[in-house]
Amino acid sequence: MAEENRACVHAGHRRRMREEFLKSGLEGMPDHRVMELLLFLTIPRGDVNPLAHRIIDHFGSLVGVFHATYEQLLEVPGLGPSTAAMLQLIPAVSARYMQEAASFDNHVVSRWQVKELLAPLFFGQRDELAYLMCLDGGNRLLATRKLGEGVVDTVNIAPRKILEAALSCNASQVILAHNHLSGVAGWSQADVHTTLRVKELLNAVGIRLLDHVILAGDDMVSMADSGLLRDR
Repeated sequence: MAEENRACVHAGHRRRMREEFLKSGLEGMPDHRVMELLLFLTIPRGDVNPLAHRIIDHFGSLVGVFHATYEQLLEVPGLGPSTAAMLQLIPAVSARYMQEAASFDNHVVSRWQVKELLAPLFFGQRDELAYLMCLDGGNRLLATRKLGEGVVDTVNIAPRKILEAALSCNASQVILAHNHLSGVAGWSQADVHTTLRVKELLNAVGIRLLDHVILAGDDMVSMADSGLLRDR
């Protein structure tokens, strides 16, 4: 019975720590508590607080932990291979994130970049496709999501599906795109009508529709450049 009570106490402690992090982030949280959160990932049960203290005491800080080699991590009593590998992975993933976030290639700042990014998606296609480019507030590309087969007004892509794709990426801005197999890059009234509905829906949740572009072969037209997306 005592063992079951201890398990319940630890489970409640883990839940409270996760909730604290989700509410307030890491602001003001000491290094050993941050380490405790990380240990939850590889040690599913039990009290990991003593191990968290040992790791931080051994290396002096989180920075020291993340600078340690795999072999050095394993020198800490109670720190196993899975946890050591996880602690090696965190700085490696962080470095990858910073490299990609700082890359100019991820900044969509001009129409030609939009075309360069989209052209491979439509190249050689025998069907009409629709995509959504999701960007953050700094014009960095977060993801490009395929919405479906066919042009926006005929493929039966509900504006709700576009909204869900944007929200799933935490996008601040989006660019809608589809292709024409006819070789003529232009839009129909149905295209314009659907686009304005999508713009209104996105605006309601604080997401900006930057453009709706249509590609046909090497040509691309932009509703934004044509003034169709201006607020009226």
